[in-house]
Amino acid sequence: MAQVQFTRTARWLHWSMAAMILAMLFIGVAMVTSLELRPWLIDIHRPLGLLILLLALIRLRHRRRNPPPPLPGDLPRLQARIAGASHVALYALMFAMPLLGWAMSSAGGYLVPLPFGFTLPPLAPQDPGLYTLLRSAHGILGYAFFTLVLAHVAGALHHAWVRRDGVFEAMTGKR
Repeated sequence: MAQVQFTRTARWLHWSMAAMILAMLFIGVAMVTSLELRPWLIDIHRPLGLLILLLALIRLRHRRRNPPPPLPGDLPRLQARIAGASHVALYALMFAMPLLGWAMSSAGGYLVPLPFGFTLPPLAPQDPGLYTLLRSAHGILGYAFFTLVLAHVAGALHHAWVRRDGVFEAMTGKR
């Protein structure tokens, strides 16, 4: 019998990371618009980004060991392909954004502190030109990530309200 729900771990990772990623996107926007709050927001943004990176690694490992339930057989082929490509893009951005942020901080000469007095080693050489490039890439990909999250939510709501095919319920555990 085919799996009809995501595992409890997959659901927990999905929803907790969704909340963290949304928070990160809004914190990122606030960081570039508020000089007063910027230092405080950066102090939240960096460790939260590293937590997302760690959870993305755990999530990818879990997904490989526990494949998601199959999409409905009557889902149009193009929609199934778009769903698959969007998931690949979401995972790529869950890895790329924290790594870009870490590299950007390194290139800017900023330390990335961890709890208990540890700091991450530099991921890139200190270089103002590289910092500028990475900062631009981080910002552009942040907007792309936000757009992809909105598309993901729209797709989920389409499954929940229009198709009513159980895809949304598989992730909520309400089947």
